[in-house]
Amino acid sequence: MSDVREMLIRGSEKVIAHYRRPLAGTDRERELYHGRIEREQRLLEQLRAGMPRRSAA
Repeated sequence: MSDVREMLIRGSEKVIAHYRRPLAGTDRERELYHGRIEREQRLLEQLRAGMPRRSAA
């Protein structure tokens, strides 16, 4: 299970890096991406803490 958690952590880190790139866009885009980054960072913190991850449907 540790391998799966590590894969999810790496994936979350990549998503966060991806969302940071377009922050130079419009105010609306910045708000959208900031929200997505915050959500992904919360999920990443949960993964690193070993808590089960809720489905993000």
